[in-house]
Amino acid sequence: MACSPGTTRNQQLASTRKRMGEHFTPNQLLGRTHTIGCVAVEITQKCNLDCTLCYLSEHSQAVRDIPIQEVFKRLDNVLKHYGPGTSVQITGGDPTLRKRSELIDIVAYANQLGLHTALFTNGIAATRDLLTELAEAGLNDVAFHVDTTQERKGYDDEQSLNAIREDYIARAKGLGLMVIFNTTVHTDNFKELPMLVDFFVQHAGAVSFASFQLQAETGRGEWGARTDVVDPLTVKAAIEKTISKALSWEKVRIGHSDCHSYMPTLVADNQVYSVVDDSELFAKFIEDFKHIQTTRQHGKANILRDYIKALVIRPYWIWRLVKATSAKLLEMRASLIKSRGRVHKLSFFVQNFMDANELQQDRIDACSFMVMTADGPVSMCKHNAERDEHILKPLSYTNHRGQVKQYQPLGKRYQEDNVIPIRLLTNDEPVHEPIIGASNESISESPKVLNQGPSQELSQELSHESVHGVNNDLGARSSSVPPNKQTSEIG
Repeated sequence: MACSPGTTRNQQLASTRKRMGEHFTPNQLLGRTHTIGCVAVEITQKCNLDCTLCYLSEHSQAVRDIPIQEVFKRLDNVLKHYGPGTSVQITGGDPTLRKRSELIDIVAYANQLGLHTALFTNGIAATRDLLTELAEAGLNDVAFHVDTTQERKGYDDEQSLNAIREDYIARAKGLGLMVIFNTTVHTDNFKELPMLVDFFVQHAGAVSFASFQLQAETGRGEWGARTDVVDPLTVKAAIEKTISKALSWEKVRIGHSDCHSYMPTLVADNQVYSVVDDSELFAKFIEDFKHIQTTRQHGKANILRDYIKALVIRPYWIWRLVKATSAKLLEMRASLIKSRGRVHKLSFFVQNFMDANELQQDRIDACSFMVMTADGPVSMCKHNAERDEHILKPLSYTNHRGQVKQYQPLGKRYQEDNVIPIRLLTNDEPVHEPIIGASNESISESPKVLNQGPSQELSQELSHESVHGVNNDLGARSSSVPPNKQTSEIG
């Protein structure tokens, strides 16, 4: 089911309710307080790591960055489809490999549109200086992806990777950014999940969101599908075992129940407490206050003001909230005494992506996680399964001089050397699409994308241009390029 843009907030919410269908339950946020969970805008296909469960395609590293005008257009479309306050992931590839000035401009533009921005990065090139500049441009969140699928040199398990996590926390400290950590849960690191949960609880003062993304067979990743040990139920059970407490996972719904589980919690004295215990009360609350569309983008003061005004009109809610808050404070009293009243918010999120060959239409229809493409929003799982159909598509765009230009994803030499098979989008025949008018600028290529060995001349050319390629000193997996051809630059 396509996502239809709406001209008003009510139309956008109505469109969301329509596509949610039977999944628009009383405790469903989508269609009430939110039009979508989040939207990814991929500003580059390049990455300086080669994860064993990577969702990118074999061709991604060869693809030129889309023009910044196209990025702006996609951000405009996010606003058109989902409205102000929508959470936008500035992602890739790794977005820090985009030209720095353009990355800053992209974040600033999204902020001007009233979108809530998050930088999704592996952190290697996300320096303190860059994060500071992005925060000044309006960045709201930074999401660091750190786990053993990245095979960083010298870090053999999740425990050792905590040193990197702590470094990234320090980089973002004091910048006003909400810090998120994304962890791919796979067969080999499942046993370390309790240690990870404990780490995030211990650092709840700095980390606000811990997302556990289950292994899925999609993209160019070499590890494939997960075993039965990795499952939404087993992951949630591992979290509960670590904190020695049962959590009410399904009290709050965001999207399809088979796709996500969201658990907002409070942490005091390293003890975890659920925020929502009464699903019926929560359902009544979001229904009665769904008219309030004030988001974090408007600031805490405006959120507080709008809810106070709403409570004045609905005074019966004052007693309900006082009663629920008092019960929670009573439950937390021992921890609050030990922590001297200090409380931190930590949300757990379990993301169950679909395998590329096992897409389910009802989950796609009720998706809360979209990718904005040149043709509009597409479910993330569907996009990952058909990535080449989007990233290898030529585009027309208007540059800053008002001239209509053609964007070609790949350079002419890749076509001439017959190394990249490209499927025409008009049919399903595996043919080679002509690539014309391509310059040699901004091309970054990894030998991983080649289907047959390049000539020595091409190999030298690729090595020279791969300034955003794999850096083994930073722990990435080794490239197939000979050592004397590898770069030590990150860009």
